[in-house]
Amino acid sequence: MGRPRTNDETVKERLVACATEMLATRPRESLTVRALATAAGTSTTAVYSLFGGKDGLIGEVRNRAVAGLFQDVSAVPISEDPLADLYALAAAYRRWGRDHSHLYTVLFGGVQAFDPSGAVGTSDPIQPLLAAIDRALTESVLAGEATLIALSLWVTLHGLVTLELAGALDAGTAEATFDPTIHATLRGWTTPDVFRTLRHTDPAP
Repeated sequence: MGRPRTNDETVKERLVACATEMLATRPRESLTVRALATAAGTSTTAVYSLFGGKDGLIGEVRNRAVAGLFQDVSAVPISEDPLADLYALAAAYRRWGRDHSHLYTVLFGGVQAFDPSGAVGTSDPIQPLLAAIDRALTESVLAGEATLIALSLWVTLHGLVTLELAGALDAGTAEATFDPTIHATLRGWTTPDVFRTLRHTDPAP
């Protein structure tokens, strides 16, 4: 049985899937063109034909991770409560990470440096978060510098999701920990007046 055509869409998707899994589970230096082609059941020529080489294939994985996370957080509806919206964005981030664990690991494991203080592009996953933070600042719900607030929330989220994906938190513990941790992080950035109203209650999820 001959090898599949190197320009076949099925081969392309198989290479992306294999590269995603290998990037998430193996040392990056072990990802050679030959190893990728072998894992996908195709020839090394396919990697060059479809992606221009290993770096192009890795770039495709990175782009899909960024696009997937951006799509999910961008789908979070905007309400009249910016704190509720920030919680909803955090929950969407967690869902995407759990549903796409290999892509999450690739995105935040060195292939793509996610820097909340960097320039915000039109498809940057941080954009919806910064927009919600800016709205909360304008409405005097939060106080502080937008980038620092975003970084604080992302550090909290990343820690929770990474521990959950690594199995360091069982399902029950992860579920019980998520809500109070996110709410506490948001409360820490609220203005004094808002903080007083939230001392004994949390923003609605």
